[in-house]
Amino acid sequence: MSQRPGVARSLLPRARSAAAAARFAAAPSQPSRVAATRSRAPATAGPTERGLCGVRALEGRRLPPITSSTRGCGVAEPVSISSVHGIPLSRPARVDCALARAFAEWVDDSLVPAVGRRGGGVAQIRVIGDYSCRTRNSQRGARISEHGRGMAIDVAGYQLSNGDVVTVENHWRRRPHRRDLHEMYEEACDIFRTTLSPDADRFHQDHFHFDLARHRGGGSYCR
Repeated sequence: MSQRPGVARSLLPRARSAAAAARFAAAPSQPSRVAATRSRAPATAGPTERGLCGVRALEGRRLPPITSSTRGCGVAEPVSISSVHGIPLSRPARVDCALARAFAEWVDDSLVPAVGRRGGGVAQIRVIGDYSCRTRNSQRGARISEHGRGMAIDVAGYQLSNGDVVTVENHWRRRPHRRDLHEMYEEACDIFRTTLSPDADRFHQDHFHFDLARHRGGGSYCR
């Protein structure tokens, strides 16, 4: 069977859990359960009392529609996220609200618990990819990436309160942060529809890729 350009051969389908199935079904129209009930920071930047994208824990601003002459690119109602649950991002991330809500859930349910109080806890999340009108892995002839729809985000690591920097590239296979990275990544597999780690292919050696692409059969990809 021939491989589609830009798609990792190592991708393996993963059956979604019952919780993930319910979450994915609700994603287009409802905020995550974390969004409605929990917050570590006031919604000073949100346009309503509930905050950005209906999530009190998301800080940032709404953006004008992103349009593109490239078919498949653009975001109808984009937002720029600057912090999640009081944790600043290394740079603002331009994404769709559905992705923003899923990301807020991952930070609260996966990233923060995995790190705990190690090094004083997470002080910054290092984001290296958000909206970008390009093909998958920037490969010629490949399909438009979910980044081109604002439905993907790339996380390279995080900084701890004590100043230590944990990166996917340097610590995915090395102690003492290997276990934390693997734990938060495994949790992401039940929140996003596509999750890629350094084990996926040569394109993801320095970051986690999370997106909300719909897969045939309703499953998700976790590799």
